[in-house]
Amino acid sequence: MEYIIKFIYGFLLPPGLIVTLLMLLTIGLVRRRNKAWRWTGGLCIFIYVLCLPLTGILLIHPLETRYTLPAQPHGDVILMLGGGATLGTPDMNGRGQLSGDAANRLLTTYRLYKGTHLPVLLSGGKVYPDSGVEARIGRRQLIALGVPPNKILIEDKSITTRTNAINSKKIIDAHHLKQPILVTSAFHMPRAVLNFDKVGIHVQPYPTDYLVSRQLALYPGQFVPSSGDVTFTALKEYVGLLASEF
Repeated sequence: MEYIIKFIYGFLLPPGLIVTLLMLLTIGLVRRRNKAWRWTGGLCIFIYVLCLPLTGILLIHPLETRYTLPAQPHGDVILMLGGGATLGTPDMNGRGQLSGDAANRLLTTYRLYKGTHLPVLLSGGKVYPDSGVEARIGRRQLIALGVPPNKILIEDKSITTRTNAINSKKIIDAHHLKQPILVTSAFHMPRAVLNFDKVGIHVQPYPTDYLVSRQLALYPGQFVPSSGDVTFTALKEYVGLLASEF
């Protein structure tokens, strides 16, 4: 019964509600023999497909499977890219927290540190006026977890993947480091690797923060419109990859 309710809710709440209204409008136009039904019907199908969880899975899966997790990471520094942070929000030992993507990356970075005791380079600045400085927040949280301050380097100016690469290279070169182990979300890794390659840094990818499972399962919920977050994340990455080629 609960799954039936979830299925119905999917078409009564946005964005499913928009699909439902467009479908009803299209039916009304067909009955009136108004040729505008082609436009409303096409828009209805487009929004429906765009907001399907299945669409997001199919789009993001090739990104997340591009690089595999190395069984034994090799490098001389763990390089973590930021992925968003809140400003002024309460934390256990200060203010500001890393967002979901960045928090998952930080957890993987910490686990890598515990296994390798390599220095950590955090790259990420203040992206928006109401966001926190990612590298500084990450540094505070790593220290709270027991990482010595002298093992943490920060690059707190970057606001894009391209500037992550450019600004991180300066620190890597200054500290005579050669082989960064790059930690970022699996969907973001192809674009990150490309940007670092362009500045002459060949990283060992260490993907984390997976958004979808490796196995595809078909069930009714996959065909109910949702927020489309995964779809839009994937589209952003494809656009970013295209832009990075120039």
